[in-house]
Amino acid sequence: MPLIDRHDSPRQLHIMTSDEFSSWQKTASPMQKAWVDDHGFAAQKNTSLVLPSSEGHIEGAIIGAGASDYVSGAMASRLPQGAYQIPGDTPEQLALGFALDQYQYDRFKPSSSKPKADLVIADSDQFKRLSAIVAGVNLTRDLINAPANYLTPQGLEDEARALAKRHGADIDVTIGDDLAKKYPAIHTVGRAAEIPPRLIDINWSKEGSQSAPLITLIGKGITFDSGGLDLKPSGGMEMMKKDMGGAAHVLGLAEVIMAMALDLRLRVLVPAAENAVSALSMRPLDVIDTAAGIPVEVGNTDAEGRLVLSDAIHLATADDPLLMIDFATLTGAARVAVGTELPALFSNDDALSRDFISAGQETGDPLWPLPLHPDYDRYLDGGYAALSSTGTSRYGGAITAALFLQRFLQKPVPWAHIDVMAWNLGPRPGHPKGGEAMGLRAALALIENRINS
Repeated sequence: MPLIDRHDSPRQLHIMTSDEFSSWQKTASPMQKAWVDDHGFAAQKNTSLVLPSSEGHIEGAIIGAGASDYVSGAMASRLPQGAYQIPGDTPEQLALGFALDQYQYDRFKPSSSKPKADLVIADSDQFKRLSAIVAGVNLTRDLINAPANYLTPQGLEDEARALAKRHGADIDVTIGDDLAKKYPAIHTVGRAAEIPPRLIDINWSKEGSQSAPLITLIGKGITFDSGGLDLKPSGGMEMMKKDMGGAAHVLGLAEVIMAMALDLRLRVLVPAAENAVSALSMRPLDVIDTAAGIPVEVGNTDAEGRLVLSDAIHLATADDPLLMIDFATLTGAARVAVGTELPALFSNDDALSRDFISAGQETGDPLWPLPLHPDYDRYLDGGYAALSSTGTSRYGGAITAALFLQRFLQKPVPWAHIDVMAWNLGPRPGHPKGGEAMGLRAALALIENRINS
C-alpha cells in the first residue's frame, strides 16, 4: 500500500495554488529559483516539478493544486519513486487520491509500471483510517475486475467468508433446496448456471456494541449476466463480469467499517447467482415466486438483478435497521440519465437523500438523486398475470426498477438504492480504468454521520 506511517528522511511535498507558489518563490534558495525558472514552472493546476538538493538528489516536489484535494493527491502519486511527506496536516482526500491512483489489477499480468511513490502519514489514527478505506476500495475494485470464471457464485462466497474471518464476523449461506424454498426469486434467476445460486448473510458488531444501531447493506451479486433467454449481443455481454459490482461495493464497504471498528451492528446480504442459459432458464412472461409471497411476471430475463434483490430486501426489512443501502449495477437507463461516472441515488426518505448527496460532495465521491415517482407505479401493475418486473413502458427504466424494489420492503425503513456503473471506461486522476468503487466513500461518511448524530 502506498501509504506508510514512518520514514527516516521523506521528501517534502508541497501542494500549492499559483498564489501560494508566488509566496514560496520569495523564500526559495537561489538554486531552487533558478531550477523553477529554467523549467518554466508556475504551479498551474495538475502540474508537478521535483526539486533538487545541492547534491543532485530529489529533495522534494511541488504539485499545482488541482480541482480537488483528491485530484491533487492523484497527481502527486505520479512522482518518482520515494517517500514523500506533506508539511503539517495531510488532508484525507489528498492521501486517498495519492493511494487510490496507484491501484493495479495484476493478478494475471505482472505489473510493468514504475515502482510506487509512498506518502508518509505520521498520525497513527489517520493512518489506520486511511488504510482501511484504501483496502475497502481496492477490494471492491479487485472483485469487479476478477474474471467471471474465477469469481463465480462460489468464488463470491469464498471472498465473503475470507472477509468475515478477517474481522471475526458471522456468516451464513443459504443454497440448494433451502434457497428454493426461502428465496425463490434468487433460485429462479441462478438455477440455469453450472455453479448454483446462494444468499450470503454476514453479521458483525463491534465488541460490546450488541445494542448499537443496525446498518444493513445489500449488494447485487450477479457474477455474470448473459441476459438469459433474452440474450445480450456480444458487445453488451463483454463487461458483464462487473454485474456483481453491487456485491463488491457492500463487501468493500464492510471491510472499511469492520477495520475501523465503527460502533454499530452490520448486516451484509449478497444474493449471488449467474444469469446463464440452459433448459432451466426462466422465460419471458414466466410468473415466479418471491420471498415476499408476491408473484412476479418476468418482463425480460435480462432484468434479473431486481429479482434477486427483491428477496434480499424483503429479508432485510424483517429487521429495523437505522439505515438500509443497496448497491446494484441495475439499469442502462441510469447510465443514460447521469452517465457512467455518477451513480443514481433513489431513496424513500428525503432527508436521507439530501444527507447522502452532501456526503458525496464532502468526500469527492458524488451521487445524483433521481425520483421514486409514484405515478410510474402503474407501469409495474400493468403485467398480464402478476406484478411486472420491468413495467409496460420503456421510458424511465431506472425509476421503475427502483419502484419495483420498493414493493418488497416489509415496512418503510430508511432506504437508499444506488444504481451504479462500477466501471471506469478510461483512466482519470485517482480512478484507473476498470472496476471502481462509486459512492462507497460517500456511504461511509453517511453512516458515520448517522451513528454519531
